[in-house]
Amino acid sequence: MTKLAAAMLLTAPLLLTVDWVSAATALVIELVLFMAAGVRPRMLVRRAWPILIAAPIAGISMLLYGRPSGEEYWSFWLARITDGSIELAIAVTVRVLAVGLPAVLLFMRVDPTELADGLAQVWRLPSRFVLGALAGARLVGLFIEDWHAMALSRRARGIGDTGVLRRFATMAFALLVLAIRRGSKLATAMEARGFGSDRPRTWARASTIGWSDWVLIAIAFAIAVAAIGAAIAVGTFHPVWS
Repeated sequence: MTKLAAAMLLTAPLLLTVDWVSAATALVIELVLFMAAGVRPRMLVRRAWPILIAAPIAGISMLLYGRPSGEEYWSFWLARITDGSIELAIAVTVRVLAVGLPAVLLFMRVDPTELADGLAQVWRLPSRFVLGALAGARLVGLFIEDWHAMALSRRARGIGDTGVLRRFATMAFALLVLAIRRGSKLATAMEARGFGSDRPRTWARASTIGWSDWVLIAIAFAIAVAAIGAAIAVGTFHPVWS
């Protein structure tokens, strides 16, 4: 729960402005803290490769189709590269990294049961919602295993070596059907065992907030303040609503 609160506290202020200074400040501080915590570049790339791919894609779209301003360097139909679009592309690319990397790395080792305990005991969310979320989170690993099993079975039958797009579509549909059936059975079983009751529940493991949790929250808040403060000091602070 502390990781979730820290991620929200860190990323929310970065979504209020579109400038490269605040995002770069937050990203540099985050990378320094990650390195100090033992996160090596290889581990960072392995865990956060979707963010590393999405960031430049978002930047390229802003470079070509962002709001034009200043000197124009190239144009073709709707695509225009100007000073404003270049600055916006840099800001968006760095911002995606600054927002996405903490979320990925903070949740590298989150136990679903501990998360459910925190949701119910710390945030006081309804137990029915918490237990449903826990059951759904535990099924994610089974989906990955089912996908590999379907791929191996199709290859054993000689129908999994050609047609990449068709194979992906058919396997995705089969996984969807399997997920609906498994979810229905799980919901029926949980309801039969009283997990859907509105009566107050007890929890086997206590979930509390300690000093280390407050330290992490304070660090996230300090990073957000430093990022926004740097943008205001340099004069690049640009609210999204302006």
